[in-house]
Amino acid sequence: MVKMATITIDGVSVTVPQNTTILDAAHSVGIQIPSLCYLRKINEIAACRVCLVEIEGIHKLVAACNNHVWDGMVVYTNSPRVRNARRTNVELILSQHNCDCPYCIRSGNCELQRLANDLGLSHLDYHKELATDRWDKTFPLIRDAAKCIKCMRCVQICDKVQTLNVWDVCNTGSRTTVDVSGARTIREADCSLCGQCITHCPVSALRARDDTQRAFAALNNKDKITVVQIAPAVRVAWGESLGLTREEATVGRLVAALRRMGFDYIFDTDFSADLTIMEEGSEFIEHLQHRDEHPWPLFTSCCPGWVRFVKSQYPDMVKNLSTAKSPMQMFGAVTKTYFADLLGVPAEKIFCMAIMPCVAKKHEVDIPVMNDAGAGQDVDLSLTVREIDRMIRAEHIDVKALGEEEFDSPLGIGTGAGVIFGATGGVMEAALRSAHYLVTGKNPKPDAFVDVRGLDGWKEATFHIADTPVRVAVASGLGNTRRLIEALRAGKVQYDFVEIMACPGGCAGGGGQPIHANQELAGVRGEMLYGLDSVNQLRFSHENPSVQALYRDYLGAPLSEKAHHLLHTDHEAWQMPQSPKLKK
Repeated sequence: MVKMATITIDGVSVTVPQNTTILDAAHSVGIQIPSLCYLRKINEIAACRVCLVEIEGIHKLVAACNNHVWDGMVVYTNSPRVRNARRTNVELILSQHNCDCPYCIRSGNCELQRLANDLGLSHLDYHKELATDRWDKTFPLIRDAAKCIKCMRCVQICDKVQTLNVWDVCNTGSRTTVDVSGARTIREADCSLCGQCITHCPVSALRARDDTQRAFAALNNKDKITVVQIAPAVRVAWGESLGLTREEATVGRLVAALRRMGFDYIFDTDFSADLTIMEEGSEFIEHLQHRDEHPWPLFTSCCPGWVRFVKSQYPDMVKNLSTAKSPMQMFGAVTKTYFADLLGVPAEKIFCMAIMPCVAKKHEVDIPVMNDAGAGQDVDLSLTVREIDRMIRAEHIDVKALGEEEFDSPLGIGTGAGVIFGATGGVMEAALRSAHYLVTGKNPKPDAFVDVRGLDGWKEATFHIADTPVRVAVASGLGNTRRLIEALRAGKVQYDFVEIMACPGGCAGGGGQPIHANQELAGVRGEMLYGLDSVNQLRFSHENPSVQALYRDYLGAPLSEKAHHLLHTDHEAWQMPQSPKLKK
């Protein structure tokens, strides 16, 4: 039987289990205690000292995030002592923080900025000392030491959730800060570029490289035809920081905003997600039919953060990756060949951009072998959702006043199977829908494979295609991925087909999505993607008429020579820093 405690918080009585923290007890009755470092079950170290409260009968103030209640406790969350201590602690943090807010990308969405305003801080009485560092500003992930508040969130997210241990504490005393572990540079580290450290940083000490000026330059270049693709998970998140409700933030309204910005052609990555299913699904069937010729299981390859992870942590298993490119890269290759031919223009005239919920995509576009169209990189630029939202604001576009507009043709048609690529399990489900058809000649029920849905970090199921049992697994988050791979290597589990996404919840929870303090929205966004699938008239990738036309008029068939050249890649053709564990 759980022991309960009745306590009083700011005059409000509440009864909660005795293992409840003061912070959670207060939140249960609508009393918000501010904090900067706290992340439930991940970072509960009371480093920031912002959540201090006063307890009757206790001389010292205590942190609410990691102290538990007891029966009869009387708590004051905003007494004069608490307010003064909280102001002092925030001022001390600000004394080592670059406060040039007007040109900070988190201005208006910064937890420290909001807290300082709430405390009425209009000036700083302490001498300011800012840390400096030498950081490669061309790398997709950028750290600013002068903005780090030593909250440890990035360290804990990377260690406990993603298990990569990229970040660590360095120096001592007032010089203590966070940096890349092992005295490495970020390019030397085995960082997956998942971006979870960015989305969980309370300030902008960590951010994605800003490529918006390159995008504006392309839009203003009259010699370029600008083509942009919108990834599946973008449509359920892009309006969050622009003041739109989820009902208002339709993909049609985003298309209208992009057209207003001056993009020449606006297409849907759902199209190339369907194309990916045709190639990857056909590859899986070919493996099943020639089982002795291939390593098992077959891993999906559409997540560049996962590809970076397996190359750095388990390089001997890179051979298990599907050779299919990601939907983004397939789209770029098709745009600069097939679509360029349809337009009757040289491929060099096209500037291909992508809007992605991802930081690792910025690395993927620059992989040297992603240039099979023969006109430079197949995708020239990848923007996060946060970047495209900033561009919309910079263009002073009133998105609420816009009507909905359609994607351009022919690369703007996508199916429900393409839409669910943005949720964990979606790639697997889409692949199984079409694999069933390719083997049997008949469509399964669209929702026959729903067992792979959900936010569980590691899911497994067995389905039958014709008379063949297919053992599948789905993992999201690199910590879950590591557990799955270790179980595979130990012979504890056996699978035929495995989907991996680096970010918890899949692309819906991607490191390039809008940031909301203390909210994990992958589940909400994922449910919206499944809702869009359920109402789509086309729910099977093989029924996409634009994909059918592409094969009929240009590629020939899945896994054809031309398809292999444009839509597949050699994952061994580029290098990734190895995990320190492998070097021992």
